[in-house]
Amino acid sequence: MPHERSPLRRRASGFALALAVNLLLILALLTLGARLPKPKGSSGILIFDVPPQSKKSEKEQEQSEPVRPRKSKPVPKPPPIVLPSKPTITVEKPPPYIELSHDQYAEADVRALPKSAPSPGQGDSQPVGRGPNGEVLYAAEWAREPTNQELGFYLPRNSPDGYGLIACKTYPQNRVDDCIALESYPVSGHLAHAVLNAAWQFKVRPPRKDGKPMIGEWVRIRIDYVHSDGGRD
Repeated sequence: MPHERSPLRRRASGFALALAVNLLLILALLTLGARLPKPKGSSGILIFDVPPQSKKSEKEQEQSEPVRPRKSKPVPKPPPIVLPSKPTITVEKPPPYIELSHDQYAEADVRALPKSAPSPGQGDSQPVGRGPNGEVLYAAEWAREPTNQELGFYLPRNSPDGYGLIACKTYPQNRVDDCIALESYPVSGHLAHAVLNAAWQFKVRPPRKDGKPMIGEWVRIRIDYVHSDGGRD
């Protein structure tokens, strides 16, 4: 009978049917791929459009970035202040204080001296030589003679008997200054220097001419030193 087929034929027909179905599927796929149009001007390079990244805010960037310590600039040192040096002030020591007795004070009081008005031409001072620069030199007239204590304080030790001769310029109030040594006897005794040192205490009247004092003129002063039992005169 025709419907009665052998098993081998039934298997062959099933395999042919499956093959035909597969071929139809492959043909359909190839047909679909052929319909896809190619882009014009394509060079085979794929271009990807990458979307822009969202920008972070400045605050987020500052927070995300590590904070770097700022290096402080070295502060320049100010130049040293140089103070001006202070001027040296030389203070001269005052002369030593000399104690006087009551009688010596009385002798030194000029007010107790007698006052007389010499007539013109009488009592004028007599020149005795020349000063250091050729000025007229007059003999000194004591307004008050110096005491032994005033002279002995400046006398060198073991000094011999002799004298010291000096010249001084007269100033107001019977003072003398600018004194210079003229002569010492003996020379080795240096007695003129002892008179110079004691001259700041001297009271000498200025020379007179026609009864008028000539302050500023030069006078010659001589002090004699003599040994005595009580000391020096």
